[in-house]
Amino acid sequence: MTDLRLVLFQPDIPQNAGTLLRTAACLGLAVDLIEPAGFAVTDRNLRRAGMDYLDAAVLTRHASWTTFEDARRAAGRRLVLLTTRATTPYLDFTFRDGDAVMVGRESAGVPEEVHRSADARLVVPMRPGLRSLNVAVAATMVLGEALRQIRGFPPLDPTIPGDAP
Repeated sequence: MTDLRLVLFQPDIPQNAGTLLRTAACLGLAVDLIEPAGFAVTDRNLRRAGMDYLDAAVLTRHASWTTFEDARRAAGRRLVLLTTRATTPYLDFTFRDGDAVMVGRESAGVPEEVHRSADARLVVPMRPGLRSLNVAVAATMVLGEALRQIRGFPPLDPTIPGDAP
């Protein structure tokens, strides 16, 4: 398992959070969820999108931005923020194992304090005039590139037909 982490800042939509937990479980990534969320963070609210993959997810809940930030700094992780306000395309960034890749709230992104704390701010390039991708789609694109760069994808499972080399 890689040490790359996905961070959800106060997610608004349980289906997106569930999708991201499922994605992280499949890719072998741990997830940090910074509360408060816009919904009750319960298995029931996350199961619809996360399905039975939630049992395989490694989830750490943080009561606030401050508690997450203290833990992140103590672990020596870089905070890599995905934001439409960035000017650096994610494909131009060099990821490191141990990075904490953060997505913001679907409705409001992240506050200025979080922007200032980020070690890097990245954007997914898009056609002019379009606002943003779904947070789960954007995170998955960027995590795929990060895992490619650090060679962090899990090995293929030889017990699954078609996965054997």
